[in-house]
Amino acid sequence: MRDASSLFISDLHLCSTRPGVADLFFRFLNLQASHADALYILGDLFEYWAGDDDDVDPFNASICHALKNLTKNGTQVFFIPGNRDFLVGPAFAETSGAILLEEPHLITLFGQSTLLLHGDTLCSDDIEYSRFRTEVRDPAWRKAFLALPLAERKIKIEALRQRSENEKQVKPASIMDVNANAVDDLLRTYNYPRLIHGHTHRQSCHTHIVDGRRCKRWVLGDWDCNGNYLACDESGLGFHTLIAS
Repeated sequence: MRDASSLFISDLHLCSTRPGVADLFFRFLNLQASHADALYILGDLFEYWAGDDDDVDPFNASICHALKNLTKNGTQVFFIPGNRDFLVGPAFAETSGAILLEEPHLITLFGQSTLLLHGDTLCSDDIEYSRFRTEVRDPAWRKAFLALPLAERKIKIEALRQRSENEKQVKPASIMDVNANAVDDLLRTYNYPRLIHGHTHRQSCHTHIVDGRRCKRWVLGDWDCNGNYLACDESGLGFHTLIAS
């Protein structure tokens, strides 16, 4: 029996070297997501996505196949790309059955205006990352990068990932969290909605008072040994934990 509910996940960072997380994701699709009206994936489903031609990789194909089965059984799947999988495109959408959304994306969820995004655009204190994001989201950069052979793209991505991990070791933790003014500006621009995002891996619910308006910001957690999701129905929102077997 299908519930009138929407589920939200992000930052799973799925890859073949973390089979336990992938198994937990498959279980989540079969049990919780299969009973929901909609599943929203707010970025970084994959550790990285080198281009839609990488869907022939057996691991990537298994994820796409599982999502496709979910949509065939009646659950709509929506996908906002993250900083690790921003190269997903129309072919991925076709293979997985997911509907790609531009961010930020405004929806009405059980009568309440709700704004969805991955969340990295809110981390504006990290000037170096913001510049990098602008560069790689440029259509010309994307076209040139995807024109490279798949193997070469993967080598370049691995180098970028290693550089990112090294930089994280020396960056202050605060610089990798959201900027309060960036959050307030976004809420103000979209007429003070409820906000749901991932990216920071800091699962929590925050209250922002913007121009006298009280706004909730729900931050999705990442998937490590265990998983988590945010569920929304007519009674409200709540976090749930998935325990690895």
